[in-house]
Amino acid sequence: MSDLPLIQADRAVPPPASTTSTGGRRRRLRLLSRTDRVVITLMVLVPLLLVTGFVWLPAAATVLLSGTNWDGIGPLNEIEFVGARNYSDVVNIYPPFVPAIQHNLLWLAALFVVATPFGMFLAVLLDKELRGSRFYQTALYLPVVLSLALIGFVWQLLYSRDQGLINAVFGSSIDWYGDSNVNIWAVMVASGWRHVGYIMLLYLAGLKGVDPSLREAAAVDGASESRTFFRVVFPVMRPINIIVLVVTVIESLRAFDLVWVVNKGRNGLELISALVTQNVVGEASRIGFGSALATIMLVVSLVFITIYLATVMRENRE
Repeated sequence: MSDLPLIQADRAVPPPASTTSTGGRRRRLRLLSRTDRVVITLMVLVPLLLVTGFVWLPAAATVLLSGTNWDGIGPLNEIEFVGARNYSDVVNIYPPFVPAIQHNLLWLAALFVVATPFGMFLAVLLDKELRGSRFYQTALYLPVVLSLALIGFVWQLLYSRDQGLINAVFGSSIDWYGDSNVNIWAVMVASGWRHVGYIMLLYLAGLKGVDPSLREAAAVDGASESRTFFRVVFPVMRPINIIVLVVTVIESLRAFDLVWVVNKGRNGLELISALVTQNVVGEASRIGFGSALATIMLVVSLVFITIYLATVMRENRE
């Protein structure tokens, strides 16, 4: 019994976990050579400078210029600050603004209600490893690598009033891009063609990451495939769902290339992004007014981006 205190005293007391992890990081840093440290610093610093210079500074300048009446020609020291007058003019005395909002909302609804579910449906089919699934994946994803401007030219071969495939097949003479009653639907079909492939790829990647035991357990319980997907698989893919939501909203806001190629965002194809370009680089050259429109787009985008980032950080903490 007298030897017990000596034995306990000889036992080494383990250091706290935080001290151990801190010491390990310090040892790893000491093992890095000077070249490694320079490379790591550059890998962090260069992207940070690029993002700051090409994203955050222009965004901040846009917000600041939205409160001015600068026309892009006069010197910067003569810029007159007008407060919220540009925003008031956008809402009250700028006729294209309301149609542009309506078209952006319609674009969002078309992508969210039609293109996104269809892309998810294709992902579910391709996840079953059907014969030729690799070919179908490539064919469906091919439009994603094309720019919207190029897609506009491709669909012009179908939509042309005189030589288009659609009018030739149905014997009609509809000006799909020129008629203000139908051109918004025509360009949304072209945009949805590209969006379907993107959503298909995102959901296909999400489906590959779902634990197979979840489906097996649902099958043992007698659940059908559709019930298993909507009650088990779909909730598990919550991070993918948030990404798809953000991507769909941003795609509907920045749908600029396609309408600009068709008719520069006029005659039934008014969009917020096209109005920004018309005022900033168009004949009007109203930098302050165009910046106010761009700031409205920025705020709407940030709302959904913030939701996405908050969801990702919450899941990382869990």
